[in-house]
Amino acid sequence: MNFPQLRKQDINAEDKRRFFKKALFFVLAIVLAVAIFLAGKDIGQNHNKNSVTGDETQNVELGVVNGKSQKLPDWVKGDIDFEQFWAVWNKIQTEFVDKPVPEKKLFYGALMGLVASLGDPYSIFMEPQESKDFQQELKGSFEGIGAEIAVKNNQLTVVSPLVESPAEKAGLKAGDKILYINDLNTAGLDVNEAVAKIRGPKGTQVTLTIWRDNEPKERKITITRDTIKIVSASWKMEEKTVTKTVQKDGQPVEEKVTEKVAVIKLSNFNEDTNSRLIKVINEILTSDVRGIILDLRGNPGGYIDQAIEVASHWLPAGQTVVSERFADDKKQQHLASGKAELKDYKTVVLINGGSASASEIVAGAFQDHKIATIIGEQSFGKGSVQNLEDYADGSAVKLTVARWLTPNGTTIDKQGITPDIKVELTEDDFNNNKDPQMEKAMELLTK
Repeated sequence: MNFPQLRKQDINAEDKRRFFKKALFFVLAIVLAVAIFLAGKDIGQNHNKNSVTGDETQNVELGVVNGKSQKLPDWVKGDIDFEQFWAVWNKIQTEFVDKPVPEKKLFYGALMGLVASLGDPYSIFMEPQESKDFQQELKGSFEGIGAEIAVKNNQLTVVSPLVESPAEKAGLKAGDKILYINDLNTAGLDVNEAVAKIRGPKGTQVTLTIWRDNEPKERKITITRDTIKIVSASWKMEEKTVTKTVQKDGQPVEEKVTEKVAVIKLSNFNEDTNSRLIKVINEILTSDVRGIILDLRGNPGGYIDQAIEVASHWLPAGQTVVSERFADDKKQQHLASGKAELKDYKTVVLINGGSASASEIVAGAFQDHKIATIIGEQSFGKGSVQNLEDYADGSAVKLTVARWLTPNGTTIDKQGITPDIKVELTEDDFNNNKDPQMEKAMELLTK
């Protein structure tokens, strides 16, 4: 499976976990990365041999080494002796106490170290299984129960089951307090530990013992894990009653008016985000709304082309959405290309510390072009570009090749987007189901 030829993706699975943690809640479906990185599974056409470690007999995949005698490329400069590489390789194979070591394990380990030596957290080498799962993740499809969870008031709590997810179908509801995961008491568990216990492959089951407010006793809910399709774009109508002064018979009169605001939630920028957003926009255009809130909080980013298409629903064609700066200091502009059908709607964008990458591109473009008010907290500051290179064995390298600049030339990387109006969402707010950032946005659009 090949990706489209573009800036393939600017954030990996480990990055996403980090961003979601800063946003206070996690999607249980997006937990494959931990297992992938820890499993260390070797993939390929390997030869099996037996080795003896103590009293145990194990099957060890040794593999085949090809290209060992290949001539050193002309572009390798400096005093580099690759015989040293093979000398270390041979020393491991002949002297390491738990030998033999699978050749492919050494090979992939060397490639991981090569990329890791760059010191760039977004450049990584992925073994075939990691690469396969990564590509699946970009499509917004995962295996799990499909629910957002968080620790609220020191208790593991369901924030929300995803639409049409196994969690929703099994009867899990927002606000349910998770007391046990199978037989494990959740007291003292953090979100990462809970996610590790709840996740699992399609077809397997997990039993959650939950406490629901206004019910006399706890209940057990058994959920069969399945493939989860993340809905990257959704919307809802919010209403607020305000007092306004209107003219009646030539006289100013105060009366209560109900204002409607469309709240668009983008959870990521996967390959289907814009197509889903178009359906949302078509519904909004037939609704009587006063303004739009674009909620990018906790959105870790994704495909650059999706960010440009999303921005193009507000920005007229030809306006700069973002620029790339490459290693040779050359720059490339990415321009809006859409109909800008939402340009006349008063818009507020919500961001926080979990808003990263493509989210910051959109927020930065709106801010520089002064087409929206940015409300919330400083964004994450992930403004680098990664290319994904696939190899014949199924492995891949994700390498940073450029950095993002907003239309006005401001660097996003390590700085983030500063909101026009800073509003914090505190832990007390979260525990008490308050959202001052959303409240401020509604106030701004309805006053």
